[in-house]
Amino acid sequence: MSFSIGIVGLPNVGKSTLFKALTKKQVDISNYPFCTINPNVGVVKVPDERLDKLAQVLKPKEAIPTYIEFVDIAGLVKGAHQGEGLGNQFLSHIREVDAIAEVVRVFSDPNISHITGKVDPLTDIETIKLELIFADLSTVEKKLEKLKKETKSGTKETLKMAAALEKAKMVLEDGKILLEECPEIKEYLPELLTLKPIIYVLNIDENQIHSPFTIPTSIKICAKLEAELADLSDEEAKNYLQEYALEKSGLDILISTSYQLLNLITFFTCQNQILQAWTVPKNTKAPQAAGKIHTDFEKGFIRADVINWQELINCGSEHIAREKGLLRTEGKEYAVQDGDMIHFRV
Repeated sequence: MSFSIGIVGLPNVGKSTLFKALTKKQVDISNYPFCTINPNVGVVKVPDERLDKLAQVLKPKEAIPTYIEFVDIAGLVKGAHQGEGLGNQFLSHIREVDAIAEVVRVFSDPNISHITGKVDPLTDIETIKLELIFADLSTVEKKLEKLKKETKSGTKETLKMAAALEKAKMVLEDGKILLEECPEIKEYLPELLTLKPIIYVLNIDENQIHSPFTIPTSIKICAKLEAELADLSDEEAKNYLQEYALEKSGLDILISTSYQLLNLITFFTCQNQILQAWTVPKNTKAPQAAGKIHTDFEKGFIRADVINWQELINCGSEHIAREKGLLRTEGKEYAVQDGDMIHFRV
């Protein structure tokens, strides 16, 4: 199961520059199920220092990180819900991703025109928000109309669905998004666009890196700087970041924040000298987590030997951790925790 983030934005906001920097961090590993990917999809590793620290202690032959997909979606223009620009194609591609990273132009460059003639981040955000709302409103209205035609004598379930649709319609007509005001509609129309979590990526100038300007659920990235960093070695990139008094690259922050946005956690396994990080949604039970490794593991799950990654680091080895009684046995109802090191018994 892959998790994908759609990169969206108006024309000339730096979306393509950001995506190109991301794809330079792209990985291509044989055990990743979507190894053969389209040019507009980048599969990148999720930075996780825990994996590095575990590798230092366990000394595996190989350490494999967890991954996330970024999808470069065609630029949006006002009127997309009515088919303007690449409207329908744009909206259909958003429906296929799990969350949205909306690139918002904050930088000013006289050589790069803004589609509206001026740089106005809040107006740009409102433009895309309205396009998603209008598209959802059309979908909800069509579903309601179809529901009315399909049945005259409403069953209990049909009436429940109609009530949810009517509430969603009112929310959208008020210019609000469904994720915040009507998340229950996901049961009936999971493809609705305003149900998807959004992070705003403020594309700034180099001299705005430490500026106080921000908006809720946003991160600041200088796409131009990230593109330059992507061409450097790890050591050169580290020194370059220090020049700007930054501890992490904007891309690493974007990747990690996107991972959190999807409410995902990481657990680790180490078998056959391979240390590996795995991605699952929060509250995933142990058998389903085992199934992430192989479907047969879920079917044949017996129990899981679990220890927190930090406790394992402190012990220095699994053998010492076992002697100290820190490895615990968990059954089928155990909800995997972020940072668990797990040995599945099947």
